[in-house]
Amino acid sequence: MLATPLQIGPVRLRTNLLLAPIAGWCDLAWRMTCRELGGVGLACTDLLSPRGLLCGSEASLDLARTNEFDRPVGMQLYGSDPALLADGARWCADHGATVVDLNMGCPVDKVCKKDGGSKLMCDPERAVRIAEAVRAALPDTIPLTAKMRLGWTEVDYERGVACSLAVRLARVGVAMITVHGRTTEQMFKGECRREGIRRVVEAVAEATGRYTGVPGGGIPVVGNGDVRTPDDAVSMLRETGCAGVMIGRGAFAMPWVFRLAWQEQCRVARAQARLTLDPLEEQESGEPAEADKVDIVRRYFERMREFRGDHYAMHKIRQKIAWLGKTINGSHCRELKDGVRLAATPDDVHRALDHWLAVGTTRERAVSPVPG
Repeated sequence: MLATPLQIGPVRLRTNLLLAPIAGWCDLAWRMTCRELGGVGLACTDLLSPRGLLCGSEASLDLARTNEFDRPVGMQLYGSDPALLADGARWCADHGATVVDLNMGCPVDKVCKKDGGSKLMCDPERAVRIAEAVRAALPDTIPLTAKMRLGWTEVDYERGVACSLAVRLARVGVAMITVHGRTTEQMFKGECRREGIRRVVEAVAEATGRYTGVPGGGIPVVGNGDVRTPDDAVSMLRETGCAGVMIGRGAFAMPWVFRLAWQEQCRVARAQARLTLDPLEEQESGEPAEADKVDIVRRYFERMREFRGDHYAMHKIRQKIAWLGKTINGSHCRELKDGVRLAATPDDVHRALDHWLAVGTTRERAVSPVPG
């Protein structure tokens, strides 16, 4: 499915590339940052607590915040109570969700200890009941999707738990399945197992029809895990037969990876005489210039200030500059990272960025301290 926009029920995306819902990253500021660089077909929120949404929790409402630029948007719910999740899905439908996603793949203790996340893979009956309840709560215009892993343990993987659950979810109305190619026990260690993703693709195709990229043409399966470069996205599609690719950590240092991955798909497909030039491919290609990368950091920081306030923005930019700076000047930007980490005020962050633009954008520069 190279260079084929993804069809999720009634919703057609512009590309087959999705920004993953990752705790601590996927607020509105980050989604907008990735979107404006091109190539994002669908961006998902951070994990949302249905109880928090329904109670009006400030934290939950901040995570669910969206706007007109943030379209199409997936809102991901987690939990284990079918009725509560159904109510949460109605809230999402009323507050701008294009797609509602069920988290059946989060491996962290605080989610799994409450029988949510990937713990649902240990209780397929509950997982299916949840999907049925949430699907019934949503209008036909908003598709329901689910994200899972390959199982809880290696035994689950060998037994094909992900395959059987994916098929059952598809049969009760889930319009897309995303599979992270690891078990819960693996967390994020070891390599993503593309063979496991391929098994799910084949199981869903056999049970519901082969996905064709058009409405009514089968249920798409999306591959997730260890996609860090455009070539990784292309090889994920080729090796697994999946319909799309979800990228999470691979975007931390390269939020423009979606644009490059779509352009690479277009290039490969065109070489196979399958595709004419796509309008998205006409956008600027290649990595951004050094000054543009610094400007991406600046705009992301300012969006966090706008949407969440200075305290939040300062805390997050200090945390994330290590990732955001990895591709700036070939990662030779410790001076920039230290300047941002040690910044006491928003003005100090901007001074550190300005200083880097002035003296730090060549590898051969003489090291000089960031002014206070």
